[in-house]
Amino acid sequence: MTKPGTLYLCPTPIGNLEDMTFRSIRMLKEAAVIAAEDTRHTRKLLSYFDIHTPLISYHEHNKAERGPELIARLLAGEDIALVSDAGMPGISDPGSDLVRLAIEADAGVTALPGPNAALAALVCSGLDTTAFTFIGFLPKTKKKRRELIAALAAQPYTLVFYESPHRITSTLAELGAALGDRPAAAGREISKIYEEFVRGTLSSVKTYFEDKQPRGEFTLVVAGTPGEDDITEPAVFESSPAEAVSVLVASGMDKKQAIKKVAQDRNLSKRDVYQSVIGS
Repeated sequence: MTKPGTLYLCPTPIGNLEDMTFRSIRMLKEAAVIAAEDTRHTRKLLSYFDIHTPLISYHEHNKAERGPELIARLLAGEDIALVSDAGMPGISDPGSDLVRLAIEADAGVTALPGPNAALAALVCSGLDTTAFTFIGFLPKTKKKRRELIAALAAQPYTLVFYESPHRITSTLAELGAALGDRPAAAGREISKIYEEFVRGTLSSVKTYFEDKQPRGEFTLVVAGTPGEDDITEPAVFESSPAEAVSVLVASGMDKKQAIKKVAQDRNLSKRDVYQSVIGS
């Protein structure tokens, strides 16, 4: 029996072509065929690196038909390189469906290390990298988007999103309304000439891109729900107890816990703080 080939997941640059690895270039040259999300886009990359391997389209709209064709080629012993338009194939693109088909067919699947916007933004955000949750693009329908954001409200881990420039400010507003004004960072044009990271809170990042027209694809990193011990009051202690409670609640803390913390930090009774809140 013919030994099945291997599906190689080959990351491609998210901006700077120098991020292409020697191994990825070699695999793209050695594969029997390259399955690409957008063949026109990938052809420019192949031309730059003088790669002449045949291209075949594999994208969201033809994966039902093209997937079985590619699996048949794997089972015939051919090695196939899978690429997305940018970054690691299988992340926010239909490559993950082809991977599942290859595994079900007992073909080999190997991922090559390479560029990834989510990880690049995470490590440059200044936020906690100990544990994180990759969300990718939020659902397009308002109901599903709000349901997902609501489900993330209690998530203690750093959150990573992808977003387009024409939706970034509205998404920041939605996240702020549902999650509170948490620390956040937005990375755009990562690895390109005009790479930019804007760090602050959801509201301050939103204000920045309201004043400056957002361009390029965005990766948004948002702090997870803080534990009670991680939340501090505003630096300006002249704020009223009620204002301090509001800030803590906006950061994700339960109102009862926020009242307790403000009372302890200011050496006040919980009753006084509570009266301040209901009287404000």
